[in-house]
Amino acid sequence: MTPMREPCRRQSPRLAPSARACNIGLRTVHIGVTGILFGGHVFAVPERQLQVWLALAILTGAGLVVLEAYPSLRWLYQGRGICVLLKLLLLGSIPWLWPWRSAILALVVVIASVGSHMPSRYRYFSCVHGRVLD
Repeated sequence: MTPMREPCRRQSPRLAPSARACNIGLRTVHIGVTGILFGGHVFAVPERQLQVWLALAILTGAGLVVLEAYPSLRWLYQGRGICVLLKLLLLGSIPWLWPWRSAILALVVVIASVGSHMPSRYRYFSCVHGRVLD
């Protein structure tokens, strides 16, 4: 006689304490900082003056990635994570494509905006599973 097994229960994603408040705060600072950084490149502000804004953009962006990845790493292969990876790839290309940095940064802003506001059927679509994941 085999013992009765407990039914499999879906684990709920981990939630960081105050995740929503942290996300809103970090996202607000990130948008402001990246706006200043982008404007600085468009208006040819000397690179030295933009370094602090670049550092703040990287720190706030990294914080947002941690908040997104903490509950589940699957966001990386969903539409929303793919947008982030594409933005990172474009940003990483700037040192080699310096004359086009303003155009690349404009494209990053477009991807960020579209990625943040696209319907959930695209944001949560998993390229690994071929379907929308909750």
